[in-house]
Order: sequence, then structure tokens, then C-alpha cells
Amino acid sequence: MFEKVFQGSSRYYAWVGALLVLIGIAAVFYLQQLQTGLGITGLGRDVTWGFYIAQLTFLVGVAASAVMVVLPYYLHNYKAFGKMTVLGEFLAVSACTMCLLFVVVDIGSPQRAMNLFFHPTPNSILFWDAVVINGYLLINALVTRVSLVAERKGEAPPTWIKPVIYLSIPWAVSIHTVTAFLYAGLGARPFWLTAILAPRFLASAFASGPSFLILLLFALKKFGNYDVGKEPILKLAQIVTYGMLINVFFVAMEMFTAFYSGSHHHTIPFQYLYVGLDEHKALVPWMWTSAVMAIIAIAILVNPKTRNDLKILPWACVLVFASIWIDKGMGMVVTGFIPNPVGHITEYMPTLPEMMISLGIYAFGFLMITVFYKIYLGVRESIV
Repeated sequence: MFEKVFQGSSRYYAWVGALLVLIGIAAVFYLQQLQTGLGITGLGRDVTWGFYIAQLTFLVGVAASAVMVVLPYYLHNYKAFGKMTVLGEFLAVSACTMCLLFVVVDIGSPQRAMNLFFHPTPNSILFWDAVVINGYLLINALVTRVSLVAERKGEAPPTWIKPVIYLSIPWAVSIHTVTAFLYAGLGARPFWLTAILAPRFLASAFASGPSFLILLLFALKKFGNYDVGKEPILKLAQIVTYGMLINVFFVAMEMFTAFYSGSHHHTIPFQYLYVGLDEHKALVPWMWTSAVMAIIAIAILVNPKTRNDLKILPWACVLVFASIWIDKGMGMVVTGFIPNPVGHITEYMPTLPEMMISLGIYAFGFLMITVFYKIYLGVRESIV
């Protein structure tokens, strides 16, 4: 199976080469971070979670979204998803790997990650977040491996894998729920202190993940000559539509509660995001860009005529993905530290090393997706 990874067109080699270059550049910056410490990042006393943890939060949602292809196919016998279920699980494996890499670069000294095993703390939500993310990674890695081997042999997957697949469904929900608990359990951070944070995370996950999978399917059709068909793509588009509508509804409810109640502690973070606080306005243009993208995407998706147009749909998916990335990958985490518990505002912006290391991790994730999909296409070709 793996020999297919080293075979491809000049365009394929150029893509893989570009990803390797980005990974190499990120490695140089990471070595600098290891040598000098997290002082080269924008983190400090008042902002202890920044761009790295924000990307973790976003990518956990992308990983969890695999359930939206697994559940219809295995529980509801929706055969149209059969040609892309493994692709969704591969996406989950890649996203979980990126999540873990972001944790490693955020903790400074990577050997500290071993404390999870040597000094477990079951009373900590951080401990359980590590457990569910690692568990979900292992579950999907096992399922994809077994499914791929069975498909190569022209056989049905063994029956013992079915319980593992069914286990992955509630586990997918748990990884983003537990991640939300990291924030919602902090009483001194009013922006995160809300009971609907976990449902909001899940809704955004079920919009961003499937939208990205749709884009990958279009890319596979164009560059890999692999077409899953129109029906499963349009069904995924419906899932994206509902997920995005629910996500926007939850955000609107958060803002209504904050401003109508007049709670000073709850309105300040939203003011910072959308109008700024005094001279602190770094995220304002980004958040309004996210809002406009969300509105345009919803306008496209709620109309069946435009949603079912395969020339327009990819653009809507780009808007959904970008809008949620800005919301969760930029605004969600750092705004929780505005203001600090004593009312002081420390505005955070990621530094060049942070952005390059993050770009390298994303490049590594894309390389994993490329390799996995290349292997899958090779298996499909061998049985045709």
C-alpha cells in the first residue's frame, strides 16, 4: 500500500515538497523556542493560552466532525457515504495528530507531556481532554487500518471492528465536549462561563469539519480522479447548513444574554471583539470578517438552488471554514483573558515564531492527509 506514496505526477511532488519545506522552516523556529523558551511567543502573565491552544480548540472540532459521516453510514445504513467514510476517518486521525502537536509546542518542554502517564491527575479536565483526544486518535487509526486492509482484500471488515466503530460515535462528541469544559469550568473567565459552550463547539464542528471534507472531495475529484458522487456531497452540504445555522444561533443567544442582562463582565469580551476597548481593537476587523463570511455562507446554503450548485458550493464551504476558524482559532481563546481578573487589558497577538510553528503543524497535517488519501486511492485502484 505504501509504495503509492512515492508515485505521482510532478504536481504531486511539488505539493509534497512545499509541505516539507514549511515543516522544515517550522522545525527551525521550534528549535529556537526550545532553546530560548516561550518568551519568543506573545504569551505572558495575563495571557497564558494563545494561538497554539486556539488551533487545538479548532482542530478538535474538525476531528470530531468525522462522526457526521460515520453515524449515517454505520447506524442508518446510508450507503451513499460508503465511498467517503474512510476519508472522513483519515481526516480525524490527521486533525487529532495536529491537536497533540499543538499541545507539545504549547507546553514548552516536550518531555512534560510524559507527566500525563507518570503523574496522572483524574481530577483535572486537562487530563481527561488528553485521554479522549488520544483515545479518539487510536480508535480512528485502528478503524481506518482494518477497513483499508479489508477493502484491499475485497472482503467485508471483520465483525469485531463494529463495536469499535460504534464507540467512536459518542467518543467523537466527547472530545469537543471535554475541550469545552476546559473553558466553561473557569469561573474567573466570564466569556467562557456559559452552559452552551459545549453545544456551540459541537455545532461549529459539524459545520467546519464537513465543509472541509467537501473541499477535500472536490480536490480528490480534480487531482485524484476519485469521485464519490453528487448525492453524498449534497447530503454533507445539508449537514453543514444545519450546523452553521445552529452555531450562529448559539452565538446570537450568547450576545443577547450578555447585553440584555446588562452584565458588565459578560459584555466586555463581546465589546472587545466587535468594537474594541479604547485602543485595543486588534481582533475587530477579523471578527467582522468572520461575521460577514457566515452571513454570506448561510445565504448560499439555505437556498437549495445555490447549495446544490457544485460550482457555488465550494465557495460556501470556504466561507464556513474560514469564518469558524477566525471565531475559534483567533477570537474564542484569547478573548477569555480580556480583561484579566483585576480589570487590566493585555492584548495578545501571535509572534512570527508562533505563526510559523503553527503553519508547520498544519503542513504536517496536510501531509498526513495527502499520504493517507494517496494510499486509499491506490487501494481503490488495485481492486478495480
